[in-house]
Amino acid sequence: MFTLADLEAAAALVRPVVPETPQYAWPSLADRVGAAEVWVKHENHTPIGAFKLRGGVVYVDWLVGSGIKVAGVITATRGNHGQSVALASRRAGVPATILVPYGNSAEKNAAMAEFGAELIVYGRDFDEARVRAMELAEERRLHYLPSFHPLLVRGVATYALELFRAVATLDAVYVPIGMGSGICGLIAVRELLGLLTEVVGVVAATAPAVAVSVEAGRPIPTNSARTFADGMACREPHPDAVALISKGAQRIVRVGEDEIAEAIRVLWATTHNVAEGAGAAALAALMQERQRMRGKRVGLILSGGNIDTDMLRAVLDGQTPVA
Repeated sequence: MFTLADLEAAAALVRPVVPETPQYAWPSLADRVGAAEVWVKHENHTPIGAFKLRGGVVYVDWLVGSGIKVAGVITATRGNHGQSVALASRRAGVPATILVPYGNSAEKNAAMAEFGAELIVYGRDFDEARVRAMELAEERRLHYLPSFHPLLVRGVATYALELFRAVATLDAVYVPIGMGSGICGLIAVRELLGLLTEVVGVVAATAPAVAVSVEAGRPIPTNSARTFADGMACREPHPDAVALISKGAQRIVRVGEDEIAEAIRVLWATTHNVAEGAGAAALAALMQERQRMRGKRVGLILSGGNIDTDMLRAVLDGQTPVA
């Protein structure tokens, strides 16, 4: 997908916008699951509170430098990809239009608008918004910026380069799966560095399209993807992502809504970091596999902290949100 030199060049592009995020070993988390060490890669500490910005910076830089003349870019999102596109586009002076489904996170919507994007609400879920965004791209002569693309993966993979260079001897890393850029970047960097670390993907049990597709060996859409962990609410997986995950991930763990909510509470109690549903999913999977990982060195990707205030309050009060 890319070379180490390509990745280093992407890191140089990303770093002025996203300084290297920390990875900390949290003894309290290790105690909870019986692991020797639990390292958290804090992608909740970026300027948009999520890892996606890395990919947006690299993609928009390529678009501007390509000479392609566009009136603007358009994409669909549940929030973090949209924030990435909005901020990267603003930096480059490119207008951005972003579609979100009805019922999307109010605070993520506000953040995208504050970054200067035109926000359009359409459809019952991400996939319906995505189809409409592609139609509007044709109608308005805008450049459609997908949620999964090799350039997005290359940019996102810079987080994995930081993690593995800081902690090279991890037995396993747990990473949530939405459209797949995060896990595919992690797999690619592991291969480039010649590491033996297991990559464990995580999906919501109520949004299992990627897991189902990997099991079948081909993309299989599901009828719905109802999870409060909106960053994992994928109903129609990308074929390239399915192929890469099938080849490079050791397994995919399905986590329930209650497990995700509990992981948010545990992260808050042990690290005082706020995690959105997808951001806490890696820990939820590790807690499910605590016997398997006992005594091992484990990494968790805290991919985002953009959870609405009311939802966070309810989760910390012991509730599980209903999607």
